[in-house]
Amino acid sequence: MGAVVAIISGVVGVFVVIRGQSYLGHALGDFGATGASATFLFGLATLWGFLGAGVISGAGSDVLGHGHRRRGRDVTTGVIHALVMGIGALLLYFDTTMTNVTGAPETILFGSIFVFDPSLVPVVVVLGVLTLLFLLILYRPLLLSSLDADLAKARGIPVRWVSFFFMCCMAMAVAQSSLVIGALLSTALLIGPAATAVRLTKRTSLAMVWSATIGIAATWLGILLAYDSYDWPPVGRGWPVSFFVTSLILLFYLVSRFRLRHPLTVARETQTESRRKEAIRHEYSVERHS
Repeated sequence: MGAVVAIISGVVGVFVVIRGQSYLGHALGDFGATGASATFLFGLATLWGFLGAGVISGAGSDVLGHGHRRRGRDVTTGVIHALVMGIGALLLYFDTTMTNVTGAPETILFGSIFVFDPSLVPVVVVLGVLTLLFLLILYRPLLLSSLDADLAKARGIPVRWVSFFFMCCMAMAVAQSSLVIGALLSTALLIGPAATAVRLTKRTSLAMVWSATIGIAATWLGILLAYDSYDWPPVGRGWPVSFFVTSLILLFYLVSRFRLRHPLTVARETQTESRRKEAIRHEYSVERHS
């Protein structure tokens, strides 16, 4: 399941980075935590709480922020973020005082792949496949609208609906990653591998492959180290998977920033934003005429 989540988060994350929506991706994890706290209180699977609250809150942020510049959208997201976090704190309090189940805050906020309900694995796989299919349908209009919304509107692309549906894809990706490393750290799988991949290549499609690969590597190595940590001090306790996954993602990102200076590397790092946008525009034109 970790590999599925890493692939979904990696692919969606590339567009999150390109569109400059990293903060919104983080906020969606916190929105989902509020929903998961509510479903936990009523004895339901936290997956549906993560997913439902993420989609509703994300769509609300997109609708309220529509028509504003990026700064205005960030303000709108911040206001909603604060409100939803306050509600989430209240629900977590109810989870710990009104139920007999222990460890609710740890499970929701930090996650644990080792206690994941096996019956939800097929559900997560199906949701992951649907997310990828949905993103594949949106790919070309989303690519152009991420590059230049005005140009996309001139070509008849419904930019507002594209943004809304991408928000749903992002919410699904964040909901699934929250199950593995928790709501507070779910942004790591969404942003870290994608930010690393974007530094490695200017081609969007290839960046998706790199991002998914980096996410899978970080997840599998994180699980391996978490198993091995049972022999580390304090013996028999084990360290959380989320710590290892997020640490490895940071390590990969740092390596991409400070890797050996090859002439090709220097050329890539000195590319201007206009060069990257031109590459995306060319990719869109080629795929449109193919």
